[in-house]
Amino acid sequence: MNPRYEYRALLACDIAGSAGRGERRLQEIRQVLRAALSDALGVADLDAREFGYADTGDGCRLVAPAALPKARLLFPLLPELGARIRVHNGQAGADTRLRVRAALHAGEIRLDPDGTTSGAPFEALARLLDSAPLRHATSAGTGGTPLAAILSQHFYEETVGHGHEGLEADAFTAAEVQVKEYAARAWLWYPGSPVGPRFGSGAASGSGAASGDGEQPAPPEPRTADQLVQAMGNGTVFAVHRGDQHIRHHARG
Repeated sequence: MNPRYEYRALLACDIAGSAGRGERRLQEIRQVLRAALSDALGVADLDAREFGYADTGDGCRLVAPAALPKARLLFPLLPELGARIRVHNGQAGADTRLRVRAALHAGEIRLDPDGTTSGAPFEALARLLDSAPLRHATSAGTGGTPLAAILSQHFYEETVGHGHEGLEADAFTAAEVQVKEYAARAWLWYPGSPVGPRFGSGAASGSGAASGDGEQPAPPEPRTADQLVQAMGNGTVFAVHRGDQHIRHHARG
């Protein structure tokens, strides 16, 4: 049998700071992530058995079924996954708490007769998962963010850009990604704005309404990458410049 090529949505997860915890703790947190992801898939009415699953050591990679709309990998899956990690962290010791990075992309992948998959979309997915903007979003704040996700421009345009239910454009933040030879615009998401606008983008209530005079707030002043952690802990809105990367963040405590 010859390999075939199909357009698929892809999701990769990685446990931040997994190194140095020891084998026993690593296995515990890997199991926590897998259970949280399985539960979140169930709540999102997605059958985990229909996904291609690959264990990546300190994370995993999912290949969605061919007919699955990409938006189904965003809402309610990401908020549900983040909520489960947050609950675990509230009950766990410091050595078994999780901070998870997630990346989403889609494209034509190769499916071999033996069940293996490959192709350029996986390379882009890996670069997104390893990108500085996503790492900053995950590690910022006093205890780190339970879950932060990054979407490729293509994935963003065909999900958030199409106005699917539950996906508000103001919940995502543009970031320029450059990892090795990969350079592209991407979009960040983290808990606190899975639905609805970021604080500061409209009325104080978070309803998304513009200010009374109809004008939008002025863009924030750029800050250094070192100020990112402090600013996110303070719940402020800011822009970050790091080398040739420009990241506009809305942080929540």
